[in-house]
Amino acid sequence: MQLSIIIVNYNVKYFVEQCLLSIYKNEGFVPGALEVFVVDNASTDGSVAYLSEQFPAERFPHLHLIANRRNVGFGKANNLALRQARGEYVLFLNPDTLLTEHTLRDVLAFAREHADLGALGVRMLHTNGRFALESRRGLPTPWVSFCRLSGLTTLFPRSRRFGRYYMQYLPIDRPAPIEINSGAFMLLRREAALETKGFDETFFMYGEDIDLSFRLLKLGYQNYYHPTPILHYKGESTKKNTYRYVHVFYQAMLLFFNKHYKHYGWLFSVPIQVAILLRALLALLTRQYRFVKRFLHPRRQRPSGFMLYLGTSGEKVERLATAYGLDIDCREATAETLPQGHLSEGIDYGRYQHVVYDTADFPFALQLQLFSEQKSKNVHIGTFNPERGILITGSNTFTLFSNND
Repeated sequence: MQLSIIIVNYNVKYFVEQCLLSIYKNEGFVPGALEVFVVDNASTDGSVAYLSEQFPAERFPHLHLIANRRNVGFGKANNLALRQARGEYVLFLNPDTLLTEHTLRDVLAFAREHADLGALGVRMLHTNGRFALESRRGLPTPWVSFCRLSGLTTLFPRSRRFGRYYMQYLPIDRPAPIEINSGAFMLLRREAALETKGFDETFFMYGEDIDLSFRLLKLGYQNYYHPTPILHYKGESTKKNTYRYVHVFYQAMLLFFNKHYKHYGWLFSVPIQVAILLRALLALLTRQYRFVKRFLHPRRQRPSGFMLYLGTSGEKVERLATAYGLDIDCREATAETLPQGHLSEGIDYGRYQHVVYDTADFPFALQLQLFSEQKSKNVHIGTFNPERGILITGSNTFTLFSNND
């Protein structure tokens, strides 16, 4: 078997469904050469029942659903499936990602050409088409961490000395050796994954991908970045606007530092740990300020319903818009009849918060290409699956079958 894909789910059943469908649309997909594990961490949104119904075992024998009775954390959930995986390569994949039709072909071809491969990451895009900086990172040594926490990385993003955390001095359109891969998309040789024993389960959530990348480097493997694009909704699988997120994230940073740099003297380690705690406090205060601002000025928030739909299932989308009270302009179009300028000022572009593409009419690769080339930071991609009646954006999910989601 060539590839085992492992996805950990927690209360994002529609994103998992879309992620799975994008996997099955990959060029050259052969069920016997691929297996998929979805590990559910005790979701409360009916994920297990929903996924079992949408992907019945008789039609998807290569899909294995593991239902945990409690939330065991990201690392442990991945490791549960890793011990059952049989593929030559293992892909740890976030549920809030969307692959193109050639993602798996591209990364597997690259992996076979690099015998020293430890982990491979890809060019992740945000929903507005912007490059996600966490697609490639440098090892967070005390110096690199200091530059990141002190703001030097932001001031000198393309400096090899101060900007190593995000490695922005590397071109985004060419493969390159890197140090840290993101757990949102992390392809490993199975033998390397087993040699490291997978993720360190001490990390409940966040930081485990940095730790695994570091341990691969210590074993003599090389981590790589590949420019093939995927969409990462970033935040749907882990709500990042909560106080719990801040606590868990910065606690993971402290855990990583104490695990790998405990040998540093207190003159160096104490300032780094203090900086991490101050950064966490600043993040909490910033979130509180944004909450108060939204409460005092609710009218300043852009309505989430302003959308442009492109496809041939306008009738279904109009029904959905009526059910949810959304403002959606429906225009009939396909990949061959895509209206020129729909991502420019010429088509009342500034009015829309989302441009929604019908997944039956537009390949995922074309959708990501269009958004990676668009100029605005305020317009985001959306998808509509006409067969399943689900419209997904980075902030909301709407379905014809229920208006309570």
